[in-house]
Amino acid sequence: MIRQKSFGNEKPTLYLVPTPIGNLSEMTPRSIEILNSVDVIACEDTRTSGQLLRHFDISKRLIAYQNFNEETSSRGIVNLLSQGNNVALISDAGYPLISDPGQRVVNEASAAGFNVVPVSGCSAVLNAVVASGLIAQPFLFIGFLPSANNERVKKLQEYRAYPMTMVFYEAPHRITKMLKSCLEVLGDRKCCLCREMTKLHEEFIRGTVSELIEISDDLKGEMVVVMEGNRDDYSKDVDMSVIMQMVNESIEAGMSTSGAIKEVARKTGVAKNRIYDLVHKDEQKGTC
Repeated sequence: MIRQKSFGNEKPTLYLVPTPIGNLSEMTPRSIEILNSVDVIACEDTRTSGQLLRHFDISKRLIAYQNFNEETSSRGIVNLLSQGNNVALISDAGYPLISDPGQRVVNEASAAGFNVVPVSGCSAVLNAVVASGLIAQPFLFIGFLPSANNERVKKLQEYRAYPMTMVFYEAPHRITKMLKSCLEVLGDRKCCLCREMTKLHEEFIRGTVSELIEISDDLKGEMVVVMEGNRDDYSKDVDMSVIMQMVNESIEAGMSTSGAIKEVARKTGVAKNRIYDLVHKDEQKGTC
């Protein structure tokens, strides 16, 4: 167990600092204060972050922290912390770790005993959810789906039976393909496409998946798609022999029976009790 009292010690700290997703006026006073106080700022792109810091008259050492160099840069940041430095991690826009780099350094810094402190601020996920007009909670943040069609469809099938609102990120050059995959797998659900949030051309397009497909080729900018969850009982159509096979594969991979049942229920949307009954009956057959 690791117990962290963020402000009850003098340990070096890794701050997770969100940056504006468009409108620079949304940079919070605390974020500016933290960036002014740390010794080093880790960012995705030193050129992009350099412009942001100059806007707020912040002059600090910048280092690159990106997906492709995450292993080495994580070690570098932990080393900086071990030398007594405080470090801030920022994204090009929005919150670190939310479809952006940062997971590895958070894990390694906390495991090494350093403070990891989040700073409240901008999040495209929350902006989209609360303005979508769909049920705000519970919601499931998925982020970017795979770019390859087969992998995208396969991933969507995992979420097909989920009853909660779902949130996706998508790039403008892929939005039509993504929506067509959603229509194929999830059906013509209600959704809201949110683009260019907090910027001059901010737009919320509320309708069905098929309606959005009609105009998606003409849309530009950063996009978040909020989509309603399952309103049908897909589980009644599930081939339970496939469910049993999935459970057995998870058990063979080293999971406990209860863990395997929970995992398969999460992936398929079939009730845990139903899978438990299936497994229990199979076990009884084996003892006969």
